Amino acid sequence: MNSQPVVVNDLMQTDYVYVRTEPIGQNFHPDFKPELTPKEMLELGVFGGKYMTDCKDEFPAEWFEEAKLCHERHDPDLNFFGVNASKPLSYWRDKGWIHPDDPRGWFQWYCRYTMGRRCEDDERQIKRWRAMARHVAQLTKGCEKGNWNCRRRQRQALLHWAYDSRTM
Repeated sequence: MNSQPVVVNDLMQTDYVYVRTEPIGQNFHPDFKPELTPKEMLELGVFGGKYMTDCKDEFPAEWFEEAKLCHERHDPDLNFFGVNASKPLSYWRDKGWIHPDDPRGWFQWYCRYTMGRRCEDDERQIKRWRAMARHVAQLTKGCEKGNWNCRRRQRQALLHWAYDSRTM
């Protein structure tokens, strides 16, 4: 565990400071059981590769060694299922789903949570993650297990929320 302050300076935050109060990858809320780590998600291909391209100093270097990233643009071909399953950040902002501490949204929260940060937004974000289970139910009911061509966009969206839709 590292209780030293983390100072973030990237394209979306300047001098944002938080403290990691839990060991990396441990002591998750009992209702929060992601199937994929941030590293695994980045390696599989999520968010068209556009996510986190300027955040490498904040997270472990190994998260980015095999990550599928594209600093210039959102490229759906980099996604595991090769489809766009994202809404623009402006959509999430308009819905009021972006917390000021995590201006990139849920995945940024998840990365920081994995690294040991705990904050006032944890309960809300875990509730949002749990709500994605309805998509798991739709996939398992509507698709033959392992048929990756069935509901590819929905499968990609589940990957964005740390559900391993490759196994469904």
